[in-house]
Parts: sequence; C-alpha cells; structure tokens
Amino acid sequence: MRETYRKCLGLVAGLFLLTPAFAADEVVVYSSRTEELIKPLFDLYTKESGVPIRYVTDSGGPLLARLKAEGANTPADVLITVDAGNLWQAAESGLLQPVSSDVLDANVPAHLRDPQGQWYGLSLRARTIVYSTARVSPDELSSYEDLADVRWKGRVCLRSSKSVYNQSLVAMMIARLGPERAADVVKGWVNNLATAPFANDTRLMEAMAAGQCDVGIVNSYYFGRLQKERADVPLALFWPNQGEGDGVHVNVAGAGVTRHAGNVDGALKLIEWLSAPEAQRMFAGRNMEYPVNPEVDPNAELVQWGSFRQDPRNIADAGRLQAQAVMLMDRAGYR
Repeated sequence: MRETYRKCLGLVAGLFLLTPAFAADEVVVYSSRTEELIKPLFDLYTKESGVPIRYVTDSGGPLLARLKAEGANTPADVLITVDAGNLWQAAESGLLQPVSSDVLDANVPAHLRDPQGQWYGLSLRARTIVYSTARVSPDELSSYEDLADVRWKGRVCLRSSKSVYNQSLVAMMIARLGPERAADVVKGWVNNLATAPFANDTRLMEAMAAGQCDVGIVNSYYFGRLQKERADVPLALFWPNQGEGDGVHVNVAGAGVTRHAGNVDGALKLIEWLSAPEAQRMFAGRNMEYPVNPEVDPNAELVQWGSFRQDPRNIADAGRLQAQAVMLMDRAGYR
C-alpha cells in the first residue's frame, strides 16, 4: 500500500514537470508576430516592470484554433495578431474580452480599434499601389478603382485572393463603394491581370521589376524590405484615393485581452505599454510599419515615401465584411 502511494506521488510530480508553470504575476502572450519582432519588446518590458512575459508564436489561424480548443483552461492572457480581419474574427468567436482604458483610447485612433474595446491596433501598414518607375509615371495613377480601367489591360499584378490582406482591402472597398461597385472594380482588376496572382507581395514586386507587369497592390512594409535589400529596385509606392473623406487602405497588427485571461490587469498594462511612444518605435519600426500612436513619428525610411491620408472608416469593417468580400472575389474570378 505504501509503495502504491509513493508511485502515485511520483506520477503527480511528473505531471507537474510536464506542465508549464506560470508565475502569478507573469503575462502569457499568444502572438502571430514572429519571435524576432516581439522578443526585444518583451525583454524591455520585463526589464522596466519586473513582470516576466511568456509567449507562444504561430500563424494567426492556428492560434485562434488553439484558443478555442483550450477554452477556459488557456494560459494565454494576450492575443497579438495581424490584420483587422483576424482580430475581428477573434472577437466575434468570443476569444477576447472588452476592456476600458483611457491610455489606449488616447494612444490608438478610434478607427484603428474595436468599437467595443476588444482589440487595439499597435502598428499600421498601408496596402497601397506599387508601380514600375521605368514604365509608369505617378501622374497616371489615382485610385484603387482606376486600376480596373481598360488602359491597364495586361499591366496589373495582384497577390492571391487567399491573402487576408486582399480580403480586407476588398471588404473595406465594399464598405466604401457598396457591393455592386466593388464587384465591378474587382472584375476590372482580374480582366487587367498580366499574369496569374502571386503567393506573396515580394514575388509580385520581383516580377514587376523584371518587367512582367507595371502596377500592383502591396503592403508598404514589403516594399520597405525589398528596398533595403535592393536600393536601386526600379519601383515606387503611390498613395491612392487622397480625396476628401477618402484615403489609403490601412490595416494593423493589434492585440486584445483573451476572454479567459488569468491576469487581466497585467495583460492590459502590457498592451497599454505597447501603445506608448518608446514601445511604438520598436513595435512598428522593427517591421518597417507605421506607429498607430499619432504622437510617434515613423522611421526615416518611411518618411521618404511621403505622407498620406488614411481611409477614416473603422477597420473593424474588414472583418465584418470579410465573408462577403471572399464571395465577391470568387464570383469575379479572382483566384
């Protein structure tokens, strides 16, 4: 009997060794931002606050699936992911909880956060037009819709419709133009394609530099990365839709407090800290993105691209209308 008791104690001890131990004051983060982008920030936060951060990195979809599967047993306090569509989906699936924060309300513009306070943008990227400086003059460009014009026939490159970035772009176009006009624009893009859509923005720009097409749509930070590698790349960004009440389509990487967070206060303090100037420079700058905090200037490389007016609509529409956008693109033959 005594031997059986000792074996049971050993089994319990073994289980504790197999299960991660989480300190009472630490914050656990699930992040689709890669380790190289978030670790320096978390190290600085721990140094300044004394609060340890544990984190898991993965793609957005698997992280949401993990949160769903773990339910109330999740160790995660904070979810960090990219694209408002993904953030909206996390909130809609009941994986986040609303919070109230004067700090976040002051640091994050209203159109870059959830109206119910379930998530907040932390860095901003523009999905904008890129063009060949050898074959296109910026005077020829004006708007996303204009790329559907027949004069761009055989000259347009696009990333695949499977990209959440393009799904969000079309969703916001539905919010701005209405579904019928948005459908006409997407059909025009498809009709004007020079080649099949690409798997990512970098391949698109490499094809453009090689002469396969003249104009396309990319996230600004992908252009920044390519420009760092190839300073003489014959491409440039153009800021479309700069009329009153209009603007460039922007999106975010952002964060929210998980529904079953064990350390809500610690989670909120971390997100507030990430929205403050010092962290904003790191969070955005390491990936050549724009800070969401209007008090923080972007990196010098980004300043060289010029300033632009953002679409003022709340980017939560990118999630709310995402399913409609996917169906619209499919009907338009956009693959």
